[in-house]
Amino acid sequence: MSLRLRLALFGAAVVALALVLFGVLVYTLLARSVTNNQDTQLRARARQAASATNIADLSPHPLIAAADLKNSTDVYVEVLDPSGVALYATAMLDGAPPPVPDGLLPQATAHNGAFATEGDAGRGTELRLYAQPFAGGYVIAGQSTRVPASNLSGVVVFLIISAVPALLAALIASWLVAGRALRPLRIVASTAGDIASTKDFSRRLTVGRRGDEVALLSAGFNRMLAALEGALDAQRRFVADASHELRTPLATIQGNAGLLAIGPNVDENVRRAAAADIVGESERMARLTDRLLTLARADSGLDLQLAPVHLAPLAEEVVRQAATVHADLNLTTELSDLAVYGDEDALRQLLWILLDNAGRHARSKISVGVRAEDGWARLIVADDGPGVPPDERERVFERFYKADPSRRHGGAGLGLAIARWIADQHNGRIVAADGPDGGAGFFVDLPLLSRS
Repeated sequence: MSLRLRLALFGAAVVALALVLFGVLVYTLLARSVTNNQDTQLRARARQAASATNIADLSPHPLIAAADLKNSTDVYVEVLDPSGVALYATAMLDGAPPPVPDGLLPQATAHNGAFATEGDAGRGTELRLYAQPFAGGYVIAGQSTRVPASNLSGVVVFLIISAVPALLAALIASWLVAGRALRPLRIVASTAGDIASTKDFSRRLTVGRRGDEVALLSAGFNRMLAALEGALDAQRRFVADASHELRTPLATIQGNAGLLAIGPNVDENVRRAAAADIVGESERMARLTDRLLTLARADSGLDLQLAPVHLAPLAEEVVRQAATVHADLNLTTELSDLAVYGDEDALRQLLWILLDNAGRHARSKISVGVRAEDGWARLIVADDGPGVPPDERERVFERFYKADPSRRHGGAGLGLAIARWIADQHNGRIVAADGPDGGAGFFVDLPLLSRS
């Protein structure tokens, strides 16, 4: 069953429920009104007859052309003596004066009038009676209960007949309104299907001016498309850049491997140079692959596990290891023993990335510092190289970005992107600026945990 049909049936059901409640209310009010009207009429007729009747002039005698209560619905009058014997009646039931229920006359005497209902409604002989006492006897005014029942049955028929077109009108109106309300959703579904089939994520939905839920849905769908388009573009660039970065070392390894495959005729110096190139390019590919995996885990939503970490011993250990790699450079440290809430392995990787970046650009010196700065623990890695131009200090943190693309050994452009991700995971920040040694300086600010 379609959503439109369900909405139309729901609207019709609501109207039907309202009609039923309205009909029950109207029927209840009319039933009470009809009964009250009949009682008022009977009371007035009985009192009128009582005021005009002289008991001394009445004696039991047969009626001439008395009404048959099995067929007649007119009001009749019956006069009784003080003992309850019928003296006069304008109607008959089964050939005798209409019966008077036990207890009616005492109640009438006690309350100066009383109502009662007597007879069989199934046979149509049920009567509504009112007894009025007067000097020398009682006057009974009565009428068949078929009168109010007939009036109420007409009301029921009217309510049923009028409800049918109302329900049909409600169903048609609900169908039309539901169709109009769901039309924008069909457009959204159709557009989504077209985008899925054509892979054209640059398309956007038209956002209406009404500001309703459909407009909010369209705006949210457009934001999703924009994010998806950006993610796909980033993925394409990522794949293209990764392929480009891997192609160069692979070509070098293949060329040198082909040279070594020639055999013993290759000069020993050439053989060693080829082997060294293979080793170097293999290490470069290993670093690139490792960083690609790190970024892939970052993109998948990986969260680091943070714990208290002291920066000074960590930085001292990494600098000592880096000194053996960059033996031609002078590495100096100025470390304050500060603690942060972080992941020790990730912070170690961040420092290695910054030292590796500084080692490629430094002329003779790299300095590493840890100091407190306005509630932050600031980690500084600076070199005395050419520095980073101001217009590139933000772009160097983009993936595969290289300030000088012509430099073959400038790295894949992934390290600083990983460094920013690590800083973000620690609720910190990393910026590039002028360093204290005249070259580039990378400043990592992490929330300070405590001072030792």
